[in-house]
Amino acid sequence: MSALPDPRLPAGPIADAWRRTREDLPLISPLRKRQLHLLVVGTGLAGASAAATLAEQGYRVTVLTYHDSPRRAHSVAAQGGINAAKNYAGDGDSVGRLFADTLRGGDFRAREAGCMRLAELSSAIIDQCVAQGVPFAREYGGTLASRSFGGALVSRTFYARGQTGQQLLYGATQALLRQVAAGRITLLPRRDVLDLVTVDGVARGVVCRDLISGSLEVHTAQAVLLATGGYSNVYFLSTNALRSNASAIWRAHRQGALFANPCFTQIHPTCIPSGDPGQSKLTLMSESLRNDGRVWVPAIPGDLRPPDRIPEGERDYFLERLYPRYGNMAPRDLASRRARELCNAGHGVGPGGRSVYLDLRDALAEQGRGPIAQRYGNLLEMYERITGDDPYAVPLRIYPAPHYTMGGLWVDYQLMSSIPGLFVLGEANFSDHGANRLGASALMQGLADGTFIAPASVTAWLAGHPTPELGADHPACREALQRARGRIEGLLAVAGSRPVDGFHRQLGALMIHRCGISRDAAGLRAGLEEVAALEQRFLAEVRVPGGAAGPNPELEKALRVTDFFGLAQLMLRDALAREESCGAHFREEHQTEAGEARRDDDRFAHIAAWEHRGDGADPIRHAEPLRFTVLQPSARSYR
Repeated sequence: MSALPDPRLPAGPIADAWRRTREDLPLISPLRKRQLHLLVVGTGLAGASAAATLAEQGYRVTVLTYHDSPRRAHSVAAQGGINAAKNYAGDGDSVGRLFADTLRGGDFRAREAGCMRLAELSSAIIDQCVAQGVPFAREYGGTLASRSFGGALVSRTFYARGQTGQQLLYGATQALLRQVAAGRITLLPRRDVLDLVTVDGVARGVVCRDLISGSLEVHTAQAVLLATGGYSNVYFLSTNALRSNASAIWRAHRQGALFANPCFTQIHPTCIPSGDPGQSKLTLMSESLRNDGRVWVPAIPGDLRPPDRIPEGERDYFLERLYPRYGNMAPRDLASRRARELCNAGHGVGPGGRSVYLDLRDALAEQGRGPIAQRYGNLLEMYERITGDDPYAVPLRIYPAPHYTMGGLWVDYQLMSSIPGLFVLGEANFSDHGANRLGASALMQGLADGTFIAPASVTAWLAGHPTPELGADHPACREALQRARGRIEGLLAVAGSRPVDGFHRQLGALMIHRCGISRDAAGLRAGLEEVAALEQRFLAEVRVPGGAAGPNPELEKALRVTDFFGLAQLMLRDALAREESCGAHFREEHQTEAGEARRDDDRFAHIAAWEHRGDGADPIRHAEPLRFTVLQPSARSYR
């Protein structure tokens, strides 16, 4: 690939760019749609909504998920809410303000047109969800209730207690299952995608492994949609489900799909700290708790007194002190960085001093237990079950943890990757969040991509690219099948003695140290050498018991950890090449005297898109310049 593909950004004012673009997209007759077959991978919000919408339009759709039920997709774990510019609170919100907060929140490292489209579609998303029966919280008068999230000065986050993702996913899943019952969708659970099938450079299908029988399958279609989520499990300990992986997008990358901004990874400030060396997952506590909870640490380093014994004058409400305009609702990257700095300076609490307090005391005294329980009861119950502490009686202990990834496969304005016919939706793409995602924007993007954007853009592509049916005996299918089979046989043949989890845990510790909340050039270079060395030990020493036939969870782990090794090295390369600090990418060498990120707009106001060149060859870094017409880049200050 000599250069980036055309991002197909709209010309003219961005305020109505998506409307103008959509009206100009070619259409396909209903009869023709019934003759076309689409393949959707993933059943989270983006995948389920895309599959349901496309099937409603008349397409024949096959949906693959590695879950036993689409309801178990990781979107179910999103807690706090979904943003929309409805201004029900009457506090001055608007599409323009949501656009500005999204672009500024991403530290001006996202496309302006994409952020505007997301804000423009936000209200329609809420209307669609209400029509599907999502039980949003409501005010006494019947209007939808909203609350604030980090990086915003208005109340625009709609929620269903602490179960917003679950309720939104149930709505999308019911729409999907309705189309399954109607015969328009074929749902294939327990399938893990291992490779991409391309014919003459066009995406035409995938190879997957049946997790029950162990058999390899080829599924083909006229277009492929990947909606497989993010890659935070490269860190091993994260808020993601244990089986969340990057295999589908990583294998597509190896077949030619550009990977954009892989170093843009978000560390969420509000998670339950690790309590055991053998722990395999971290638990998210919704950012919405910061609406009523105050974040603080003891002002005196090494203060081991219980929180109720520390007087008010000896508490440091550090977010309120450092960011008086936003206070405890400062964006995630800032809150995480400040918490880590104070813990490293000896102000942390709990085991090892690796926590800060999130204290509901003042809100409980002012409002009473009832309103707090109504808003956050299920979250607080979960916290008590995990920690044994009563959050109504003592402050919660929280600490940052890997959560969301802003990087992903490069896509153009119409969500198509650099491989024609391959569309990438939701967290699997890089598109709208820049260097830092604002809270409650992930669910918004997933539904925008799946319900409104992909159904229009996939149709437009198919209208101009007639593709015949492809049989599983096609040479391209056999080649992809052989690649997947070779990987499996190679892992099973290693005569090692170390389990997969040990390598994954070691990789995760290495990555959080070298490419976590903060990074520096020396550490990134060392990380590249360390990951490469660990990968070689993995390939020589790993033990994968069992065989290829039948269920084999250890083989599943080995396949995705193999992909994480390659992705980890690309993340480190990307972080090393981006000689600036922006959003969640904080290079120690590039900060202001106040310890804030220092962008370099002259050299790095662009999207970094990496091209795979084969094993043993260094990838090529392409740059897509970012242009701003409405909101000019400025210092991202929340003070």
